Amino acid sequence: MIGGPHTDITTERHRTDTHRTTERRTAVADTDETGERPGRRSAPGGGLLMGRPFGVPVYVSPSWFLVAALITWVFGDQLDRVLPDLGAVRYLVSLFFAVAFYASVLVHELAHTVAALRFKLPVRRIQLQFFGGVSEIEKESETPGREFVLAFVGPLLSLLLAGAFYLGMKAVDPATVPGVLLAGLMISNLLVAAFNLLPGLPLDGGRMLRAVIWGITGKPMAGTVAAAWVGRGLALAVLLGLPLLTHTGLLGNRTEEIGGMDTVMDALLAAILAGIIWTGAGNSLRMARLREHLPELQARNLTRRAIPVENATPLSEALRRANEAGARALVVVDGHGDPTAIVRESAIASVPEHRRPWVAVSTLAQDLTDGMKVSAELTGEELLDHLRTHPATEYLALAPGGTIYGVLSTLDVEKAFVKAMARPQS
Repeated sequence: MIGGPHTDITTERHRTDTHRTTERRTAVADTDETGERPGRRSAPGGGLLMGRPFGVPVYVSPSWFLVAALITWVFGDQLDRVLPDLGAVRYLVSLFFAVAFYASVLVHELAHTVAALRFKLPVRRIQLQFFGGVSEIEKESETPGREFVLAFVGPLLSLLLAGAFYLGMKAVDPATVPGVLLAGLMISNLLVAAFNLLPGLPLDGGRMLRAVIWGITGKPMAGTVAAAWVGRGLALAVLLGLPLLTHTGLLGNRTEEIGGMDTVMDALLAAILAGIIWTGAGNSLRMARLREHLPELQARNLTRRAIPVENATPLSEALRRANEAGARALVVVDGHGDPTAIVRESAIASVPEHRRPWVAVSTLAQDLTDGMKVSAELTGEELLDHLRTHPATEYLALAPGGTIYGVLSTLDVEKAFVKAMARPQS
């Protein structure tokens, strides 16, 4: 799977709503909530919802149709050489092969999904796309042993599928449509398994290498760094080596049959694969660095001091009290002193200073919901998970006894998040 599991804790824009996804990709060389009817629902990232095996939605990206057309064309030309009597029907057979191949990729991804669910790791979705499949697992494995198993089951299933197709070949004439299809599926699944067992991130083999180094050193970060750099080395090897192997005929093709267009296509394929591997390895390093610094995100340290004010308090008076107390936030309380709302910082800024004596804080306040109340003791991933699940601009931070501790601003969390990402790894 291009790439094996990596933790997509954040995007390039450092958004807190995507902080915990582990992606396991299957590459074609394997190139790793809604209730709507399958095939009619678009995925958040693009694609059609095709089903929910094991309760996990499976999406097909629009790019898959491009690859399916390419496979149909290329395999159709191969069929014309082996079974020339098929005529135009060969493209229908080739389309069946493309669908069957991606069904094999789906089985590969389902292996990761079942293992993740077995380890009680939530799976957001599976997506079939341009260079294979992606299993989006929302948490990291807790132990190196589980990480190894979670990575290995995908290639293992691909090898088992290759074996099953090989046994099927023994029962049919190889010079028939079933024989050619079974041979193609056997070879393609062997390639899927072999490619994904390469020991570099983001491939499954890279996750396995990471797990081994993690187990030996006791440091997941050490495993990630080593496997990511091996992955970058693999990317360079693919970029330079794949066109060379094809051009010299080492992959079984005759050198006299290799034309200029073949050379360009090989170089383009190598560049795409190398780019995916290099980018995935870099993402793994960034996410590992973030995980290392994630515990530094503490709600207590990021919370702004707040003072309680009643509904009818003029904004100017509330701000005067806040300045005297050295506070930076306002919490509206009822007659019993219980918090009912937070005065939004953006709303305060929108009121001209000369109007503030005539504006009551209640008109600028946002009523509190249960999701807007957070414990001041929340840290790291647990804190980000709460903010992702209950999006808001400000939150009421509560001390362990349930008293008001202060106001937590999403903007402050995001700034600390970016700072953690920029900090060099230890």
